[in-house]
Amino acid sequence: MTGMTVNSELDLHHAASNCPNCGATVSGHFCHQCGQETVLHPPSAREFMHEFIGHYVALEGKLWKSLGVLLFRPGRLTLEYINGRRVPYVQPLRMYLTFSLIFFAVLKFSMHDVKLRGEERPQHGAPAVAAQAKGGAGQGREKTAAEAAVPPGAVHASKTDAVLKEDNPGEVGEVARRASAWVKPHNAHIADRIEYFGELPFEEKGALLIESFYHYAPYAIFFMMPFFALYLKVLYLGSGRRYGEHLLFALHTNAFAFLAMTLMVLIPDGFGLVTFLLWMWLAFYLPAAMRKVYGGSRKLTALRWLVLILLHQLTIGLAILGAVVFGVLH
Repeated sequence: MTGMTVNSELDLHHAASNCPNCGATVSGHFCHQCGQETVLHPPSAREFMHEFIGHYVALEGKLWKSLGVLLFRPGRLTLEYINGRRVPYVQPLRMYLTFSLIFFAVLKFSMHDVKLRGEERPQHGAPAVAAQAKGGAGQGREKTAAEAAVPPGAVHASKTDAVLKEDNPGEVGEVARRASAWVKPHNAHIADRIEYFGELPFEEKGALLIESFYHYAPYAIFFMMPFFALYLKVLYLGSGRRYGEHLLFALHTNAFAFLAMTLMVLIPDGFGLVTFLLWMWLAFYLPAAMRKVYGGSRKLTALRWLVLILLHQLTIGLAILGAVVFGVLH
């Protein structure tokens, strides 16, 4: 058995003569067989954070070039990848996952901020002075008085009503009991979960639905990307594009959509024109990207875009509904 050069701790800051991973003879800072680095000193805090951000959040140098192309040149990033120019840009899947993660995180925290600001406003007859208080110890006293005047759970009413509404008190619970009775002969566990949901207080029902949305909707939307690519495959039959190219286009365009919607959420009140322009660019972006990548006339592209949007919205709606139901039942 041939011997292998062992790299001592004293040599960790220098390139190894043999790869510590596969044993191949190496020269330079990377192994030509497995690609591992040959300088294996313990990373500094700065290096560790750069690696973490670069690999999991994609905030590395080439992100800025990718952002410029993604934002202002619809379809160009997809063509660059198809034509083999890939190194200067963030990988499509990483880009999609990054902007998807950022969007749902920003959306969740913005809703939390709305909830907190809603709690500072008087509801159900609370004194108006409590909502107009500005800082200082007086604010604390007035807010306490307002909270004492608000019935339990009233501060969350607007948020819950947006998710769950009842024309008559107990209506949702009654529907849940009927559904539970119908499901029980087939699956007792699911029937128990439906019954449990129906017995929850109204506010807790809404909170559970919201929690289920944020927990499972990102996964549901991600798993709809192959369907988006399938719709493109059907709409562009005979174009010569492979399914993988359609999937690549789906990841890029949906990454842009998440980025644009994130910016909309972050724009403060009073900048309605900026929000309007973002909406217009979001609506224009997809058909422009389709024409750039696939070609075709404006009229035919518009027709394909309309069909694609209708199918995608239907698919996304069903996926989110399924995700929320899954969250409630599990």
